[in-house]
Amino acid sequence: MAQFFEVHPENPQPRSIRAAVEIMKAGGVIAYPTDSCYALGCRIGDKAAMERIRRIRNVDERHHLTLMCRDLSEVGQFAKVDNIQYRLIKANTPGNYTFILKASRDVPRRLLHPRHTIGVRIPDHPVPLALIAELGEPMLSSTLILPDHGVALNDAEEIRTYLDHALDGIFDAGACGLDVTTVIDISGDKPVLLREGKGDIRPFGFVKTALH
Repeated sequence: MAQFFEVHPENPQPRSIRAAVEIMKAGGVIAYPTDSCYALGCRIGDKAAMERIRRIRNVDERHHLTLMCRDLSEVGQFAKVDNIQYRLIKANTPGNYTFILKASRDVPRRLLHPRHTIGVRIPDHPVPLALIAELGEPMLSSTLILPDHGVALNDAEEIRTYLDHALDGIFDAGACGLDVTTVIDISGDKPVLLREGKGDIRPFGFVKTALH
């Protein structure tokens, strides 16, 4: 059964943040709010926790997991970033984007997509930023979309209803939106839009759709 914590969305209580990090360091998986929607999180090096996230999401190794990072310096540790990519990320973060990049040697092989790429994200929300700071390293993450739902879960009580026995901690900071991040692959010669979400696609040369 998951531990349940109510956290302030703008000034998360240090005690709750420490509890979340203790859960992850003990091998746990948590649900937490972001600037787009709720997500699942665990430590980078925890294979069993990573596999639990994949089972909850019902995805395999072809689905990119994301490293939640504090800043560009952390991104640069785990991903190969050239000058053009650096400028693109810097101009559009923190925010609602997940960028696909070639992974560095610091990324464990089991986290890699078959193309040796990794998702990276710099969120604009106090809770995940506090979690990453307390953890002292990026957090492995995935949008909290259940296989049968098709849309992200946005209510902590609903998350508890569906995942109470699958998670170790649920951190409730209120509703944070239903829109997922925009996913852009910048690992190649030009940006490729993989998923249009909350982040504006126009800075990358794409045309915004009527749905967004």
